[in-house]
Order: sequence, then structure tokens, then C-alpha cells
Amino acid sequence: MLVLAASGLAVAIYAARRLKGTTGRDRYLLGTLRAAALLLVVGCLLRPAIIVTRAVPQRNILAILLDDSRSMRIADVEGGRRIDASSAAFADSARLVRQLGERFALRFFRFSSDAVPLGTTAELTATGTRTDLAAGLDAVRQELADVPLAGVVVVSDGADNTSNDLEPPLLGFRARRVPLYTVGVGEERFARDIAVERIVLPSSVLVGGAVVADVTLGVRGYDRTDVELSVEANGRVIHQERVPLRGGRETVSVPVRVPPLPEGTHLLRVRAKPLDGETITENNEAQGVLRVRAGREKVLYLEGEPRPEFGFLRRAVAEDSALQLVALLRSATGKYLRLGVADSLDLASGFPTRRADLFRYRAIVLGSIEAAYFSGDQLRMLAEFVSRRGGSLLALGGRSSFAEGGFTGTPLDEVLPLSLSGGSNTSADPFVELALRPTPAGLGRASLQLGDTRAASETRWGTLPRLSSVNQLGGVRPGATVLLSGEPAGGGPARPVLVAQRYGRGSSMIFAVQDSWLWQMDPATPIDDLTHATFWRQMLRGLLDDVPDRVMLEMTPERVAPGESVTLRARVADAEYLDVNDAGTSVRVTPPIGEPFDVHLDRVAREDGSYTGRFTATDAGRYDLVASAIRADEATTGTAMTMLVDTLGVDMERAELRSPLLRRIADETGGQYYPLADAGRLVEDVQLTESGITVRDAHDLWDAPIVFFALLGLLGAEWWIRRRRGLS
Repeated sequence: MLVLAASGLAVAIYAARRLKGTTGRDRYLLGTLRAAALLLVVGCLLRPAIIVTRAVPQRNILAILLDDSRSMRIADVEGGRRIDASSAAFADSARLVRQLGERFALRFFRFSSDAVPLGTTAELTATGTRTDLAAGLDAVRQELADVPLAGVVVVSDGADNTSNDLEPPLLGFRARRVPLYTVGVGEERFARDIAVERIVLPSSVLVGGAVVADVTLGVRGYDRTDVELSVEANGRVIHQERVPLRGGRETVSVPVRVPPLPEGTHLLRVRAKPLDGETITENNEAQGVLRVRAGREKVLYLEGEPRPEFGFLRRAVAEDSALQLVALLRSATGKYLRLGVADSLDLASGFPTRRADLFRYRAIVLGSIEAAYFSGDQLRMLAEFVSRRGGSLLALGGRSSFAEGGFTGTPLDEVLPLSLSGGSNTSADPFVELALRPTPAGLGRASLQLGDTRAASETRWGTLPRLSSVNQLGGVRPGATVLLSGEPAGGGPARPVLVAQRYGRGSSMIFAVQDSWLWQMDPATPIDDLTHATFWRQMLRGLLDDVPDRVMLEMTPERVAPGESVTLRARVADAEYLDVNDAGTSVRVTPPIGEPFDVHLDRVAREDGSYTGRFTATDAGRYDLVASAIRADEATTGTAMTMLVDTLGVDMERAELRSPLLRRIADETGGQYYPLADAGRLVEDVQLTESGITVRDAHDLWDAPIVFFALLGLLGAEWWIRRRRGLS
């Protein structure tokens, strides 16, 4: 057949090229038509056919999974609610359901945080507090594991607001060759809406410290207007501000200052006042839990020489009862001034030489001290203090700091957020005076707030005296954030002064100036000005936020409704913060109603130091949780945590139709995605499946009428062109 096709093409081309009295275009067109006709004939001689796999009628199950979460209450489907539109389309009396029922045995499920069988669509209430597609699909897969399943129809807005991985359930359906057909309900983009999409708070804060909540607003259809934000703590308004919406931005990040709160656990709620014409108002608020813990927490401060910065920094935080600054000042070779130590033997021989001793601290401040002071193991300990222990390290500028102190190439070099490769004091005098200014990222840090509002803080930074730097530093490392920049007094590009980065489990910072005490002693500074003390108290407090304990607890999800289960995961470490795999681990849960109870955690086989367990939150309210581990008669208790159980849920925070996610589910399993208006196409598409009980139909293509008409059209076109050109 291939030889015949090639021979026919050669003859057609040869005949076309020998035509006389025609243009090159005519010869090309006639040759193409003749060649196409010959190829069509040869193709018919090959007797092509298409084989279609179809489900055997009434021998297979078709699962229909209907979203029953609160986001389905939104009225954006032809003026009606999403839940009403999906219920009408998949009701027992609907034409679509009748047609599907003629071919399949239908099984209905509803889902929000989990999937359960559904009798009729009248039972849908749209009260689920979250949309968990992974859990819903996995529940259906397990429920119908032993039946011939032809496919699954998922009817949802796709507003999945969990962190669960979709890949495992999709992999299970792919393994059974079960296609998923997704039907999207709702609008992909609201015309006008203001949503408080997220509020990020530290897990806990020391008592007496202010907090900056990172609030994310979603904006649709509003520009050149203001929105009023209010912050409530335990039902009492503690902060209000107006946020300008400018530039057509769809996401606005707002750092909101929360004033100091008393010790205890506080429910914080951020509200955006509804604007005219909003599609929904249920997403105008978000809430979180803030735990205010008592001190005192230890910070180790090491200085290599007496200098004013040492004394002024200590005095700045001396009155802070939540901080215990343990200061170690090298006064001479082998001689130390120890301040704030617990007993006479603490740090008697200088900087700790054992990891267990160093890791007792939660943060370390390094002053002006050269790298040669430390042994190689002590430098590795400092790096591991950040990466393994999860502590915070702050390195201050000085004549023996950074590259000038010989830290280039040491284990501490890569921990710091600025490269030390550019540092050298041999080429020129590195001394420079700098006017410090916070960057946009710095203005969002609680530790850099010097006023009651963002504007007041920015103004105060602009009036502070200049400070000096004697260190030449390299570039900012990838992933690091510049919080303060310095403008040289003689002009030139701004320099990074305060830079932070995450490193391993902890964080590191560089404050590349040597004389912050000038903020207090400058002649122009009033004697009662507290800027210097405020700065250092907030800086040291910030170092202590989110520093892990030996037993750390995580909850998934962090916010649930009554009746939903919670997964607990604990990480257990020894005194040197090495993972422990042989500890008896449990969590004491104190519910809002009833007696406390313990949840036993089992070790995760493939993850060192990790233990997990589950429990069900039965009542609404606040749950207090404390993890503990027992190993060789040593009991270790972790930091207390608080979980909020309510009926508000998170389902309204991002409630627009997410068609890309639904398309992904369909594409990865061999199904199709449909808008709700096109759901009628399901009737024909779901029959073409390779899952369940099927039959294979073969349909010949070579004798189809369209082939005859195509051949007739090609030959007719050639004849017509020849007649027009007067050819035989």
C-alpha cells in the first residue's frame, strides 16, 4: 500500500508538471487535488476503523458528588444561589438525571469536609464549613471500591480551602481508570467584593508586646475608595483604621498593629465594613487565635570588648520582666563579666562548649567579637543553633564583626543573610554615617514599629539621628529580606542595614551598625524619649517569636467545626535537638465542655522524631492542647496551643469558582470539565469509559458516506478547474 501510494503521488506530480498552457499555481493546485484523491483511495484500501469502549447500560455505577459547603449559598448563578442551581440540575426529576439513570445506577453523595451518601438533593443544606475535595474524592473511592464504577461527577465551585494533597485520591482513580467529570458552579470572578482572605498572626507573643497582624484583602471591582478595618479582641474593638484602595490591585496586604494584650489566649477578629454593591458580605471577616505567654525567656548576648552599645542595650531591656538578657563580656583574655546568669557557675569559662548548654537559650546576640575567639566546634554549634535548634541569631556591627572579624568562610558565614565576601578593611576606610529608613517589608514588622500607627512610625524613623557602620558587607542572599536601609550622609546608593532570613528551622539577622545608643544620647533627643529602649525591647522580643521547643505540636486543620476531626502532629527532640524516635508522646486536650482527655500519638515510620494522632472536636469553643513526651523517665512538655472550633469555617474566604482546579481534576483522570449550563453534555461523554463493565464497538471508517463525498469533491474540483482552464 505504501508503494502504491508513493507511485500514485509520483504520477500525479509528473502529470501536473507536464501540463501546458497553465501557470505554476494551477499546476500546484491540480497536482494537490489529484494527490489528495489518490491518498484517500489508498487510505480506504487499508480499511480503517475506530474502536469505542462504552459502558454496558445498567451494569455500572455512576457516582455524583455534590458540594454542600457554605460557599454554595452565594447567589451568583442567574440571580440564584449556587446550591439551588446545582440541586435543580441534579434533582431526581431533572432531565439530565433521568437520562443518566437510563444508562447507569446512580449513587449520590454530598461533601464538604467529608463525603456521605445523599438520598435526594432536597437534603442539601450548604452548611459545611470547608470544601475538602481531596477528602470527598477519597471517601467516594473507598465507598465504591468493590463495585463497577464507570465514573464520578463532581459538582462544586472548586473553592478548596484545605492543605490536603489532591494527588493521592487522583492517583487512586487513575489506577482504576475511573474518569472524573467536574461541573463548575458560580462565577469565576465576582463583579464587586471585598474579602478578608487571610490573617497571619504569630503562634504566640510575650506579654506586654505589640503584634502586627498581616491581613490580606481581596478586592474586586473597587478602586479609589477606602475600606474601614476594625480589629476585635474577645469581642472588644481594639483597633480601627481606613485602608485606601488604589491602583486597581486585586490583593492588598495590610499590616495591622494589635496593641499589647494581657496574658492568656485571645480571639482576634478582623472585619471589613461592607461596601455598596458587594456580591457577598460573609467573607468580610476573618479570625485567629493569639496566645500571650508569660516570660522570662533567655537571650544570650556575647560581646568581645567593652563598648557603649553593650551597656545601653542592657539598660534598654532591663525593665522588661518578660526578657532575661544573659550578658557575657570579655574583659581580658580568659576573663569575663557575666550579667544576668542563673548561678555562679553559669558561663564561668566563657561561651558554652556543649550543644545542650547553648541550646537552652532561645536567641543569641553576637556583638563585636572576632571569629578566632571561637573554636571550630563552637562555630558549628552557632550554625546548628539556628538550623537545627531553630533559634534566632542577631549579629551586630562592630570593628571585629563579620568579615573584619574573620568570619568569611566559617560555618557562620552561610547562616548570615548578607554575604561576607565583599567585606574587607584593607582597601579603604569603611566608616560611613547612615540615616536609617524602614523598607515596606520593615514597616510590617512589629519590632520596627516606633509609633501607634504606620504613618507615625514612618515619621519617627525619619527624625532619628544617623548611626555609623564600620563593616563592608556583600550582597543580600537569595530569600533574605531587607528591613532597614541606610542612606549615606555623603550620598550614594542605600545600604542594607537590618536584614533577616530563615535558615533551617530558625532565623538569622544582621544589624550592621555599631552605635544605636546615639538614639538616646544625641543632644537633640529629649531626655524622656524612649525610642532606643522601645526598639531594643521589640527587637529582642521579635527574636523569641516562633522559636521551637523540644516538643512542638501542629494541628491540621487549624480551624474546624463541631464534629470534624483534627490531625495532631508532634515533633520530639532531645536536649541537643536531635530527633527522638522512642518517646511516649501524647497530647492533653482541654475542651470547652467536659473533662480534659489525652490523645495518644503514634510514631511516623518514615519521618524521624514525628508522631501523629487524631481526635474529633465535638463542641464549639476553645480547645487548649499541650503535647508531652516521656523518654527514659525524662518528661518534656511542649508549648501550649489553642484551637478554635466554630461554625463560621473558612469556606467563604476564597469563594469564587476555581475552574482551573476542576479542570485539573478532570484532565488528570481522563474526564471533562463543564460549566453548569453545559452539564447536559455529560449524557454522551460518560458512556465512553474504560472503567467498570464495558463493551468494545468497532466502526468502519473507510465506507462512511463522508469518505465518498470527500472523494467526489476532490475529483469534482479538479474537473471544474480543468474546464475553466480549457484543459482536457
